[in-house]
Amino acid sequence: MSRLTWEEAVRWFREQPNNKAEVQNNYFDLPVLAAAERFARSEEFAEVMRLLGPGNGKRILDLGAGNGIASFALAKNGWRVTALEPDASAEVGVDAIRAICEDTGLPIEIVHEGGHLLPFADESFDAVHARQVLHHVPDLEAMASELFRVLRPGGRCLTTRDHVADNDEQLEQFRNEHPLHALYGGEHAYPLARYLGAFRQADLRVLEFWGPIESILNFFPGSEQERQRTIRQVAKHSCFRLGRLFAWSRGFRDAQLRRFTQNDRTPGRIYSFLLERP
Repeated sequence: MSRLTWEEAVRWFREQPNNKAEVQNNYFDLPVLAAAERFARSEEFAEVMRLLGPGNGKRILDLGAGNGIASFALAKNGWRVTALEPDASAEVGVDAIRAICEDTGLPIEIVHEGGHLLPFADESFDAVHARQVLHHVPDLEAMASELFRVLRPGGRCLTTRDHVADNDEQLEQFRNEHPLHALYGGEHAYPLARYLGAFRQADLRVLEFWGPIESILNFFPGSEQERQRTIRQVAKHSCFRLGRLFAWSRGFRDAQLRRFTQNDRTPGRIYSFLLERP
């Protein structure tokens, strides 16, 4: 079977029976503006805003902007957005972002280019946002260095929903279970230590990072209410179920959540990272 383009793979996924919920959860639905408006209202994006703050005219790079859902949400919240995207397509790429700009009048700068060298001058941005991007890049260390270069001192980079695989066996299992990888062949994942090592090698300060249920960034499409319920269940079932006696304690829940995250070896599990250029 010949490989499909990313747009063709998404279109195939959208057309399959019983996929409506997953299509919406992945913001693959059309029109793209409706998906972007839903993302802008999401608990996930509310957390992005909490971590990055309001734009107030500051410059942000939306790295691997895809169909523009985050570019739209960031621009609506006062950021001067540059959307960098290598895909040209009208449903999942640059032309989808252009359609959002035409429909809304938002002044998003669109740059149609790919590669591990970012086409921007040193210290161009106050912040970088990258949703589901870094696990795709072929040279993680080179990209981390580029993130450092284009950030201004004190600038933050929020990279969210990146897949983690501890070894080649986990990577193969993740790819086999991914609904689109067999169609377009673009899925990848790195070990957690590789992400952290690449950031530190590039002199990016790791402010925080979160595992699958440690942040709504990763837990979506589940809600924050569902995430808190899951954390309580983790606590209750810990310590040979003695956790039921202590699950009321925030400190105990946090400790068991950290332990659960450290022991999680699910292939392709999702992590997010908050970084800063000193």
